[in-house]
Amino acid sequence: MLQKRVIICLDVREGKTTKGIKFKGNVDLGDPVEMARAYYEDGVDELVFYDITASAEKRGIMIDVVRRVAEQIFIPFSVGGGLGSVEDMREVLLAGAEKISVNTQAVSNPGIIDSGAALFGNQCIVLGMDVARDVSSASGYRVYTHGGRTRTQLDALQWAREAEQRGAGEIVLNSIDADGTKEGYELNVTRMISEAVGIPVVASGGAGEPEHLARVFREGNADAALIASMVHYGKYTVAQIKSFLAARGIPVRTTV
Repeated sequence: MLQKRVIICLDVREGKTTKGIKFKGNVDLGDPVEMARAYYEDGVDELVFYDITASAEKRGIMIDVVRRVAEQIFIPFSVGGGLGSVEDMREVLLAGAEKISVNTQAVSNPGIIDSGAALFGNQCIVLGMDVARDVSSASGYRVYTHGGRTRTQLDALQWAREAEQRGAGEIVLNSIDADGTKEGYELNVTRMISEAVGIPVVASGGAGEPEHLARVFREGNADAALIASMVHYGKYTVAQIKSFLAARGIPVRTTV
């Protein structure tokens, strides 16, 4: 088994880190810059920054916050939210991000994946997928956009394969059904997407206990796991989570 990554997600709204349940009822938690620094010092492998209302509000990302976060951390940093052009991508990379996450904008304009990969490399382009169970969809899961507000006609499995073909280097797969519940990742869809594509898949949505990460690595075949609530509310540290995984034979990067 290859080394597994533990990634912390900072959902940002109006300049504050926020967290909800199933994309609703968000509560502000603190300053993303301060939180990013603390998580970096605790040994997290990567950070993901999402400006969660940029697409819905049809505005650009909060580039000043991105820049201030990037100044505080020295690990891979992925940024998403309202990035609708290669110029937007370039601005985020110049602000200090290593990866660009496209979600709503990629559904509206799939060619942005091709263009971004051609200009900046596949390793820079991350497809964010917000999915929910839907028996009317071919795979049983449908893609949603605009922070989970808009139901699309895209089947999750078909969209993941298309994104890989277009040049996406990684997929962050977020289960709307599991998001914020702290009851565990959606293993079925994670395994399905992981087995269907040849690029890394990051499981997202539902982590509440270290055991949930162990299961999504072993049973969901995820390459990395995104966490938020379980560390944002102080229940666990990154070091504690990694120690738990290592003790169960799951290879993780040791904390400094």
